[in-house]
Parts: sequence; structure tokens; C-alpha cells
Amino acid sequence: MAPIQDSSVKDICSASFAPAHDWRPEVISSNQGLFYQRLLTDLAVMTKSPIAKVLGGPTGHFPVEAEIVGYLANTWSVPSLLVAFAAGWVVILGTTNLLVKRHNPTLGSGDKATILWFVLTGIIHLFFEGYFSYNHTKMAGQQDFFGQLWKEYSWSDSRYLTSDPFVLCMETVTAVCWGPLSFCVALMITFQHPLRHPLQALVSLGQIYGDVLYYATSMFDHYHKGVTYCRPEAYYFWGYYFFMNFIWMVIPGYLLYSSIEASGRAFQALDKESKSVQGNGHAKKEN
Repeated sequence: MAPIQDSSVKDICSASFAPAHDWRPEVISSNQGLFYQRLLTDLAVMTKSPIAKVLGGPTGHFPVEAEIVGYLANTWSVPSLLVAFAAGWVVILGTTNLLVKRHNPTLGSGDKATILWFVLTGIIHLFFEGYFSYNHTKMAGQQDFFGQLWKEYSWSDSRYLTSDPFVLCMETVTAVCWGPLSFCVALMITFQHPLRHPLQALVSLGQIYGDVLYYATSMFDHYHKGVTYCRPEAYYFWGYYFFMNFIWMVIPGYLLYSSIEASGRAFQALDKESKSVQGNGHAKKEN
């Protein structure tokens, strides 16, 4: 039998469900289209076709050999997911802002913004990332709102559909530790608790550390092992994988710096007061 050529694979694809050059997930990820995706992937892999580098695995994810069991395509469109996600945050952050104004009306705008950040990040850590940790073995088939959000994000990192050990451990620690502590920091800022800055520094450093490891493990696999978890479209890498995670380095980085600076000022003031008290004590003894 003559080997199947790349042009034959393209012809099959063109006749089946999409133009030969259009391999976007939104085109191929319907449940009906998954059959054709698997067929084309098998053909591409068997013939060692370069098309495999564009198609991805049977579900369209990368790497091609990723074992994603029980995958179901999303029923919500990307705009619908984003609108629902944004609407939820408007309600949550609006309610939080009203509660803060009621309990501490004199609080500055900078502190209010920090409270909103920790409430946002606390909910994402505890509920959204906690959802992944709890459902990691069946993420590919989840069809509720959080499940479809995770599956949309998985186009940029398929490890979320394969129970990757690092991702699972990292997300679990984040959900269990940084989620509840984020709410504690928000409360401490509201009531101006003296432990606000030590706890704020701890949570922010933990978020940065988790992000660094998340980037590092993925980049190590990409450059050292030649394993890529993201689809080739640029918006998945820069929009989902890079930008959505980089936020948790920029804002926590600023908050960590501000807490270190505030702690430094507090110790400096304490040293001055201590020296002043010691000086007054010596003066009284001399008198």
C-alpha cells in the first residue's frame, strides 16, 4: 500500500468538517468534531506528518500523546464564559466594597483596593482552584461552569486534564493555604489589625513562589524534554498561560514590597522609641 501523503490528510479534513488550514479548538472541539479530530490525528501520527504539530492529540490538546480520558467539549461559548465570570466578580466585589465602607468608612482607597484584591484572589484560590483539586480525576468530562472554565484554560496547559502531579499539588496547597489566608488579610486590613503586613507578605510571597514554579516546570519540559502543553495559537500562550498567571506575580510583588517597607518603618520607629526611653532613663538616674 502506498503511504498516505499530507495532501491526502488535508483532503479528508476539508471534506469532513473544516478548511484544511483551520485547526482552531473552537472549530474542532464539538463532540461531533472529536471523531474527525481523532481520525486526523491518528493519520497524521501514523504518517509522521507535520500536521500533527498543529492538530494536537485526539482532543486537540498538546502534547499529542497526552491521555485525556472522557473528554467532553464545552457547551458554553468563550464569550458566554467570560461574561458570566465578569458578572460574578462585579457582584462579589461590589458587595465587598459596600461592606468595607460600612465597617470602616475612613479607610483609604489604596487599602480598599488591596481588600478587593485579596477577596478576589481568595475566592479564586479556595473555590476555583479548590474545585480543580477535588475534581482533578474527572476534569475532562466536567460540564458545570467551573469545569468548562478549566477546560477552556486547558488549551494553554493540558496538565489540568491529566492529573499532573505538580499542578495538582501546587493547586491544592494554593487552595488550602492561600485561599483562607487571603480572606484573613482582607479582614485584617478592614479592621487595621497589626498583623496585616506580616500575613500579607506571607501570602504574597507564597503566590509568587507558586507562579515561579508553575512557569519553571512548564518551560523545563518544553526546552529540556521537548514537551509542549499549550496549543500553537499565540493567544492561548500569551493570553491564558502567560498573562492570567503573571497577574499573580505583579500585584503580589508590589504588596510584598509594601509590606516589607511598612515593617521596616515600624521597626525603625520602635528603635527610635526604645533609644528615647533608654535616654530618659539615664537622665533620671543622673538627676
